[in-house]
Amino acid sequence: AGDTFAVVTDAVEAREIAQKRQRLEREAQNRRSARGGTLEDFSRALKEGEVSTLRIIIKADQGGPAEALADALAQLSTSEVRVDVVHRGVGAITESDILLAKASGAIVLGFHVRPDSNARAAAEREQVDVRTYRIIYEAVEDVRNALEGLLKPEERETVLGEAEVLQLFKVSKVGTIAGCMVRSGLIQRTARARVTRDGTTVYAGSLSSLKRFKDDVREVREGLECGIGIENFNDLKVGDRIESFRMEEVKRTLQPTAEAGQGSRA
Repeated sequence: AGDTFAVVTDAVEAREIAQKRQRLEREAQNRRSARGGTLEDFSRALKEGEVSTLRIIIKADQGGPAEALADALAQLSTSEVRVDVVHRGVGAITESDILLAKASGAIVLGFHVRPDSNARAAAEREQVDVRTYRIIYEAVEDVRNALEGLLKPEERETVLGEAEVLQLFKVSKVGTIAGCMVRSGLIQRTARARVTRDGTTVYAGSLSSLKRFKDDVREVREGLECGIGIENFNDLKVGDRIESFRMEEVKRTLQPTAEAGQGSRA
């Protein structure tokens, strides 16, 4: 079947869009772009490692706002994800914009403009995401939230406390229990544990038991003695240190780099 043609009143913009479509279609196989046209599709593809670039088409009622929005979105680019404004123009969102978005795997953002009837029909047919805004900040935040929600969370370690092994007990069917003194902070039963010897980590895992005298307890604080069992590890020695720590996932925010901030502006 032949290519679909759209009627564009501005002949210069029509030629520009057509040239971009042809170039993008030629490069499609070599690009890592989102191939569905919605922020949700991009989210899925980025999470699965298929893409690293979010392509966007901007239409606005005036050139100034279009350029301002393009600049603001380009600043969201990082070393991991990149925003690429493949085209920006003035006027209503047209069918040509939709076809360009389809060819480049882009979403369409309109600022103070809306799609005409042909564009609406084409967007539905081609499954291209079209979003309209009246405030630049809201458009930027939409894109920012989509990108930030997909950044791999940072793992942050928090040390809760440390105990010193003073003596060892061999318990049948249980293994080695370390008689300890909590030297700092607290030891938590549900936290992770790390055994260090002469400053070197020899094991990291979980506690199998934590006792005060004969009672199972949830935590033991600084200055108190306790019995500690380490899950799947019996090679404890007097003088070892047992650290209690937690790993927390911290949501990351976009941190644009100077180089990444120079994202493409069409």
